[in-house]
This record gives sequence, structure tokens and C-alpha cells, in this order.
Amino acid sequence: MKQFMDKDFLLSTPTAQHLFHDYAAKMPVLDYHCHINPKEIAEDRKFENITQVWLGGDHYKWRQMRTNGVDEKYITGDASDREKFQKWAETLELAIGNPLYHWSHLELQRYFGYTGVLNGDTAEEVWNLCNAKLQEASMSVRNLIKQSNVTLICTTDDPVDSLEWHKVIAEDPTFDVQVLPAWRPDKAMNIEKPEYLDYLATLSNVSGIKVDSFESLKAALKNRMEFFASMGCSVSDHALEYVMYKPYTDAEIDAIFAKRFSGEAITEAEMNKFKTAFMVFVGKEYHKMNWVMQLHYGTIRDNNKFRYDQLGPDTGYDCINAYDSSAEMAQFLNSLNATDQLPKTIIYSLNPSANAAIGTVLGCFQDSTAVGKIQQGSAWWFNDHKVGMTNQMTSLANLSLLGNFIGMLTDSRSFLSYTRHEYFRRIMCELIGGWVENGEYPADEKSLKKIVEGISYNNAVRYFGFDL
Repeated sequence: MKQFMDKDFLLSTPTAQHLFHDYAAKMPVLDYHCHINPKEIAEDRKFENITQVWLGGDHYKWRQMRTNGVDEKYITGDASDREKFQKWAETLELAIGNPLYHWSHLELQRYFGYTGVLNGDTAEEVWNLCNAKLQEASMSVRNLIKQSNVTLICTTDDPVDSLEWHKVIAEDPTFDVQVLPAWRPDKAMNIEKPEYLDYLATLSNVSGIKVDSFESLKAALKNRMEFFASMGCSVSDHALEYVMYKPYTDAEIDAIFAKRFSGEAITEAEMNKFKTAFMVFVGKEYHKMNWVMQLHYGTIRDNNKFRYDQLGPDTGYDCINAYDSSAEMAQFLNSLNATDQLPKTIIYSLNPSANAAIGTVLGCFQDSTAVGKIQQGSAWWFNDHKVGMTNQMTSLANLSLLGNFIGMLTDSRSFLSYTRHEYFRRIMCELIGGWVENGEYPADEKSLKKIVEGISYNNAVRYFGFDL
């Protein structure tokens, strides 16, 4: 029997162990997509206790606690932090086979030096150990980032954001990790939302351009893109239910915008045409500015109205949208490519059944302007576990070039989540090592080193073109 989460955790062969320990484990972390708060980096926040680090805003854990019958008081309610931690420890004990079990214990090992097991009985011991450790200077936000060997972070930022905290970080010579904004214009696109007109008013004020037509909306967004670019932004991101392509005319889009701007409701068909036009516009702008376009789709958001009305968005009530929009995604990319305005693009689907379709779409749009110009993103959200990651990389290898894959992203709100890169790298080395051990790829040290170090870090640096 193997020891629980020892140095060779998830590494079952000598080749896998060699690839991880000698190559993957030594590579830095490039966190090109996350949801951490730049203000907390600028202010170098220190956390009072482990609950603040682990359970504040972590809807992954909240979902599991609800599944364990925990009352909302101990999840998002007014229970004490110690009580919330106890409920999480009791829940974690039952999470056999869940990535949260591995992530939690990796974090306890790497950041707190705790090699035991967290459960309801050990919760008090772990609570005291972690809280004492959190008082040390080494556990401030900036030091957590540094000790995780992170070289660059891209946050997620709305076009109306001032980016004031990015400026503070950039001008601070005592912190050498780059923290760059990433453009997330969902609110400018979501014309059907009740708060849309209020958002347009804010965008007007921030950009200095009165937004009262689709043309002026585009002008205001271009204005903000230029500002984001001046702050080092070269990455965009979109949260979509699905990637759509609905044929439209410019006159139709002008009329749809005017209808919504007057306060009238629009139809679903009108919404879809508007969103198509919006995405075509921003896609062409990204190409012009040499930005990377990330498409996250396949999600049904806030799928519990009763709880949404109580708790709001991002509280753990999202699920997979089973609709496969691969055909429309191909049409969308084709519409940009037809005028030679397709930017580098990363495609993430929350629906794992779309892996093969994405793998074939990639090959339709690759060219010499960038190595691996169109990428399939790492297994995302409900798929970032051993099975999901293995399936995604296997499918990508079968249909594309795994050696050019840009690898893992953190996609987290927690400063302890960098161990997810270790988790991913172990799974990746186990997969590749298995192929070598099985005679499916030669034990070519030079090539294996290039592939493993590339997927871990180097490919992403090259793809995004960051100055590191």
C-alpha cells in the first residue's frame, strides 16, 4: 500500500516520477487566468485564520458542504469562522475521490507543513496550527505568491475598472511578480440583463463617450481597451453560456440596441444576434491589438433561483450546459478568419463531451502566425480533477499536438490554490510517463524534457508573449 500523498503521489511509474521531480516540479507558475483581488496583493493582506483563506468565496467547498447537509449558517451565514471550519473538516472527511480532498491536503502540506489528515476529529489541531502559521510574515499574500514560484498573474477585470491597484503594484519596486489586468467585457455584452442600461451609463462616464448606440458602445470599448493595454493587458476572457454564431446585418444590430436602449425588452433571437455582433467586433479588435481571446462556455449560471435571490451570483449554483455549440463556435472563428482577423484563441468548454469536437476545430485554424494559435484550454471547473485532466490531455494528444499545450491555470480566488499546478503537473507526468513505459513514445530525454517543461510553463510564456 502506498503512503497517503507522499512525494510520488499520483506517480505510479519510474518515468512519471522522473519527469515530475526532475522537470515539472522545478518550473515556475504562470497564472494567466484567475479571480484573485489585486487590492489584496497591493496591500499585502495577511489572513487572520484558515477559514478566511479557504472558505471565503470558495463555492467549490460551499457546494460540498451543502451536499453534506450543512446549514447555510455555517457556509455563507453568520456562524463563527471556527464553526465553519469544523463543518468543512467534517465534510472533507467524506470527499473520497474528489479533487478538493487532494487540493486541501496539498495546501496543508506545502504551506503549513501539516502531513496528517484533516477530518472532524483533527479539526482543532489543524485550526490552531494553520492560524499560528498565518501570523508569520511568510504567509502574507505577496509572500505566498513568491514562495509558490509565481512569475506573473492575470486578474479578471471589467472594462469600467480603474485598475488603480494594478498601478500601485506596478510602481512598487519591492514586489517583482507582474500582476496584469485581463479584459472581461461580459457586462457590456449582456444586453438582456436588467442592469444593462445602468452599466452603459457607467461606461459612458468612465470612457468619456456617451453610449447611446452600438457604434458609440464600440467606441467606448475601444477607448477602454487602449487604457487596459497601457496597463499591460494583452489577454481577454469571456464567460458564455455557449459560443454562438447567428447571422445578422448592421442595421439589425443598430435596431436591437435602440430597442433595448429605449427600455423595451428584446427577444431571445435579438439577444443572440447582438451577442454575435459583439463578439465579432471584440474578436477583430483583439487581433488588431495582438491580444489573446479566451472563451469559457458550457455553463448554466445561477441554476437555483431561490438561493440566487438570497445569496447572489458565484455562490455555488452553476452546472454544466449539455448543449454542444462546437458547430457555431467553428462558424464564429471562421467569420473572423475570413477577413484574416482571428486572434490567438483559447477554448474552454465546461462540457467534457466537447473535447473531441474542440480538438478538431483547433486544426481548422492553425497557421504560422503563432505556434498553437488556437488552443484547447485546460480541463476547467467541474473537470479539473484526475479523470477530467487525463481525458482532456488524452483527447488533445489524439487530435492535436499535446507538446504545444499551454497547460494549467489557477482560475481561483484563493492565494493557496497554486498547488493546483502541482496537481496538474503530477497528472500530466503520469500520463506521459505511462505512454513511455508502455512503449508508445521513446525514452528520448531531450524531447520529454522539452514537452514537460513546455506544458508546465514555457509554452504559455511563448504563447502570450509576456516579458519574463
